[in-house]
Amino acid sequence: MEKTTTTDLSLNYTTSGYADSQAVKQSECITQSYSMLIISGICIVICLCGLVGNMVVVWFLGFHMKKSPFTVYVLNLAIADFSLLLFLLVKLILHFISTVYCIFSSQYRLTNYILMDLFLFWYFASMYLLTAMSMERCLSVLFPIWYRCHRPKHLSGIMCGVLWAFAGLFVTLVFISCYFPLNIDCVMLLRGVSIVNFLIFSLFPFLSNLSLFIKLRCGSQRRHPGKLYVAVLLSLIFLFIFGFPFSVVIFIDPIYFNLVYLHISYLLASLNSSINPFIYFLVGSCQRRRFQNSAKVALRRVFEEKATSEEGSRVPGDTAVETTL
Repeated sequence: MEKTTTTDLSLNYTTSGYADSQAVKQSECITQSYSMLIISGICIVICLCGLVGNMVVVWFLGFHMKKSPFTVYVLNLAIADFSLLLFLLVKLILHFISTVYCIFSSQYRLTNYILMDLFLFWYFASMYLLTAMSMERCLSVLFPIWYRCHRPKHLSGIMCGVLWAFAGLFVTLVFISCYFPLNIDCVMLLRGVSIVNFLIFSLFPFLSNLSLFIKLRCGSQRRHPGKLYVAVLLSLIFLFIFGFPFSVVIFIDPIYFNLVYLHISYLLASLNSSINPFIYFLVGSCQRRRFQNSAKVALRRVFEEKATSEEGSRVPGDTAVETTL
C-alpha cells in the first residue's frame, strides 16, 4: 500500500487554496468593475464607428478634395479625432483585459499613465483645432473685406501647427509635473489647464458662434448660414455637451480616483470625436428637409460650398449680395 506523506497533502492543500483564492479575487474584480466594463464595452463600439467615420473624412479631404482654408482645419481635426479614438480604444481594451484577469501590476499602471497622457494630447488638439476653425469662420462673417483681401495665405496651416505644438506643450508640462520630482504641482497644473480649456476653448467659441448664428437668422438683414457654418456650429454644440465633462473630471479629480466618472467622461469624449463625420454627412445630404445623396457627394457639398462662394465674391465688378455664409 502506497504511503501518503503529510508534505504532499500540505502541497495539494496549498495549491488548491491558491487556485480558489485567485478565482475569488478574479470574481471580486469583475463584480466591483461590472459597471465600468459595461461603459467600456459601449465606448469600444463607439470608438470603432468613429474610427471608420474619421478615416472616411481623412481619405476624402486628403485625396479627393482641393485644399481650402477650412478643409485644412477639418483634415487636422479628423486626424486628431481618429488618433484619440485609436488610443482610447487601446486603453479601454487593456483595461477590459486587466479587469477580467485582475492584472494591476506596476507595468500596467505605467502603460495606463502613458496612454492617458497621449489621450490628453489628442483631446487638447481636437478641442483647439475646432476652436480655431470656428473663430476663423466668425472672422470671415464679421470682417469679410479683411478676410478676403488681407488674410495670410497659409494662415490655416500655421495655426494648425501652432495648436499641435500648444497641445504638446500642455501635455509635456503635465507629464513632467506629475512623474518627476520638480517644484510644479501636478494637481494645480491640471486644474489650471482645465479652466483655460473651459473658458477659452469651450465656452467662448460656443457663445460667440451661437450669438452670431442668432444674429444672422434673426437680425434686420436675415441671411441663411452655409452648410459648413451649420456643421461647425453643431460640432461646437456637441463639443460643449460631450467634450466639456472630461475637463470637469480633470478639475474635480485630477488623479483619477473615481474610475466610474473617468469612464463616463471617456464615453462622452468618444461620442464627441465620433460625431463630427456624421454631422458633415447629415448636413451635406440634407436638402429641402430630405436626406439624400451618397457620403462622397454629401461631404463635397459641405466643403466645396465655402470655396465656391469665396471665388464668386472675388469676381471684379460683382455687385450681387452674398446670401450664403
